[in-house]
Amino acid sequence: MLTTDRTDPPTSADGPTTLLTFLDFHRRTLLQKVDGLDAAGLAATLPPSTMTLGGLLHHLAYVEDHWCGVVLHGDAPGEWWADADWAADRDWEWTAARTLTPEELRHRFVTTAARSDERIAAALSADGLDTVAARRDRHTGEPVSLRWILVHLVEEYARHNGHADLIRESVDGLTGE
Repeated sequence: MLTTDRTDPPTSADGPTTLLTFLDFHRRTLLQKVDGLDAAGLAATLPPSTMTLGGLLHHLAYVEDHWCGVVLHGDAPGEWWADADWAADRDWEWTAARTLTPEELRHRFVTTAARSDERIAAALSADGLDTVAARRDRHTGEPVSLRWILVHLVEEYARHNGHADLIRESVDGLTGE
């Protein structure tokens, strides 16, 4: 089970270990940023942005499902995303978070991260970091490697964890790494 307990990634390890431990570190960092917050805390914004901590949890769960399921393995979107009306709301994963309880948001995030870990492990066992995703880059048509997907996920979390720092501090003054 994914918790808020973090361990620093090793300073010297092979490629898969380095990427997976950084991904785990950033997932747990996000969980620290939302730890203890109620619905109001998860829905708070830091104007002029409309981004919320609940929206970040939901968005990053969606991002994990998209990259590790849809792109990497060619799976259909997970159950929570399958019926989303993206045409009516391009930011559906952000806005839908406002309708979910804190427990549901955390459940979706933790469950999706665990499923991503399974999908990543399956891809690593095939061709390691050189595993080519089932889907190609939507802009260029180029193949996408598991290596690229993992680096992208780390980048996505790192960027959004910076947002989470600012939002959390505006909610209750809590700061941290």
